[in-house]
Amino acid sequence: MYNFKRLILLGDIFEDLDFNRLKKEHWSFLSAIRKLSNPKRNTEVIWVEGNHDAGLSKITSHFLGVKVYKEYAFRLNGKKILTVHGHQFDRFLNENVIISNIASYFYDSIQKYGGEKQKLARWIKGKSKGWLRLAGKIALSAAEYAAQRGFNVVICGHTHQPASEYFDEMQIQYFNTGCWTDIPSSYIVIDNEGNAEICHA
Repeated sequence: MYNFKRLILLGDIFEDLDFNRLKKEHWSFLSAIRKLSNPKRNTEVIWVEGNHDAGLSKITSHFLGVKVYKEYAFRLNGKKILTVHGHQFDRFLNENVIISNIASYFYDSIQKYGGEKQKLARWIKGKSKGWLRLAGKIALSAAEYAAQRGFNVVICGHTHQPASEYFDEMQIQYFNTGCWTDIPSSYIVIDNEGNAEICHA
């Protein structure tokens, strides 16, 4: 269990705008986020908008009391850190919206009915060379984007693949949070020195 001063949600918290599809656990999650964002708790909650929750975050921000950003930057111990969902660097998604939405629907369905261990979903993701190539392209594009703007670290989501890579020529560290709904789930912790680490639960 971590004590933290800032929680950054890196997008795709919801699949779409249909509130009727939200289950009890979704509402429990929203309730927990609302409690965390209470000023009395002295915890900053940041929502970075993803491709699936675009627009929805503008609605939820009002009743959750959470600030919503396209990207969020901060400085910690002299390090400039940029957080962005990562779909902005996904050329295939941006050029093939319908195909991407269909593929996403099937993967989400496999996750939904895949049981507690999600063996099939993890196997499909691990065997998908296209998925892995996509993750590499997004890492490179995100690093280039962040380096051009003078950042030391860039953190993305989107690919569902936890990753850490240092681009020596750009002198920038790239991280990907992976997916918090997969089993095991993954997330990133940044300490007071500005050092980031991928963790699993």
